[in-house]
Amino acid sequence: MPVKPKLGQNFLRDPSAVARIVAAPGDLAGRTVVEIGPGAGAITAALASRAEKLIAVELDRELAARLRERFANHPVTIIEGDILEFDFARAAEEAGQQLIVAGNLPYGITSPILLKLAACHASLDRAVLMVQREVADRITAEPGSRDYGLLSVTMQVRGPVERLFTLPPSAFVPPPDVYSSVFLWTFEPRFAQLGVEPDAFLRFVRIAFAQKRKTLVNNMRAAAVPAEKVAAALSEFGLPLQARAESLSLERFATLFHRLADHFSARTPDPE
Repeated sequence: MPVKPKLGQNFLRDPSAVARIVAAPGDLAGRTVVEIGPGAGAITAALASRAEKLIAVELDRELAARLRERFANHPVTIIEGDILEFDFARAAEEAGQQLIVAGNLPYGITSPILLKLAACHASLDRAVLMVQREVADRITAEPGSRDYGLLSVTMQVRGPVERLFTLPPSAFVPPPDVYSSVFLWTFEPRFAQLGVEPDAFLRFVRIAFAQKRKTLVNNMRAAAVPAEKVAAALSEFGLPLQARAESLSLERFATLFHRLADHFSARTPDPE
């Protein structure tokens, strides 16, 4: 099958990996599943045999046509289009339930897709996704680690993420230059538990990580938050004045957010 490198096409050919991906979200009976980038249909076929309904969103016109022909007699809807424009809320409303998502994400637009899913979390139940291993490192990173950053917090505040397994380049055609990891994302938003307003809190987190190697005090100062107030809050945590955002757990981010509420809102501008 011809491959279009510009679309980031690397087709999974490992049957055992397909079986593990499809098994990861649990029982799919009676469920509607959205597959991102079905490609040659390896995961699609396995999902179609387990889900009540499968919606597969494929950008490549030729692949979409082949998939329609192949799955004409299955409960599969092939949508030719960009997953970044897909209406998850409408699909969930039509299904009468939160959606399950699966997919081997194109390397070139992995982050935009993850942010799209994060924004649509209210319509989603869980997702099993394959990404470049280094991206999975960032997604699943814990506070204090080198990989912990804005993407970690943005995703983990929407629910727990769990790395499942990693695949070598030989599992794909053509083989990519990197390893790929599969992870499970369960959508259990923590905004209410943390007592934070989502938009304002996420703006705060973006500012905290604005320049990752800078201290929290300096990043907050760039957003017009008094350095002495940030320093006082850090002192309550027993953290040094030189602390960076990567040292804070979600709970401590929320506490710091509350401490700075008088100087911060969803309209606070990001530092330039």
